[in-house]
Amino acid sequence: MDKRRSEEIAANRLKLITPLLDKTMDKEKHQQTKEELCLQTGLSERTMRRYVQLYEEQGFEGLKPKSAGRGGNSIIPEEVIQEAIALRREVPKRSINDIIKILEWENIVEPGVIKRSTLQDQLTYRGYSSRQMRTYTESTTGARRFQKPWRNYLWQSDIKYGIYIDGKPTYMVCFIDDCTRFILHSEFYPTLDQKIVQDCVL
Repeated sequence: MDKRRSEEIAANRLKLITPLLDKTMDKEKHQQTKEELCLQTGLSERTMRRYVQLYEEQGFEGLKPKSAGRGGNSIIPEEVIQEAIALRREVPKRSINDIIKILEWENIVEPGVIKRSTLQDQLTYRGYSSRQMRTYTESTTGARRFQKPWRNYLWQSDIKYGIYIDGKPTYMVCFIDDCTRFILHSEFYPTLDQKIVQDCVL
């Protein structure tokens, strides 16, 4: 995986867990926030805890995808991801483990190469997690936009690549209010690390 893609994934994971890094939050509020994030993203609480633990132990570098075992690479080829998406769309309730087994049985991938968590991340990123698929198939009115009912209940953030200055990229951090979509603060930074999100929100 190239450096830029690895940093994008780490930045997205940092953006996701930022609300859970508030040490002043009580236990009940922390659990409620985690459950809301899991519902919003389709990720499991186990995955969320793993991201938080990696960040607390290794910082921003810990959130970058790690290479898989057996000399493989953690990035899954796009054609394999598309096969996995097709299998999930064919049977929305099909589990990640079953998808991996089918890919192995059909000789699309070698046994043991694809990690469950890596494929889960890729499907969630593209909108094909099991929870996201349930939203699409069970809603009688179609998928609805996630939105809190009042302002300042939830802030969301994102990190995007900005313009190049003297041949070097910049990174924009932006915070918006989920209900009103009002931009609370946005700022460009010359580096991409664990400090920029915290600096922007403060």
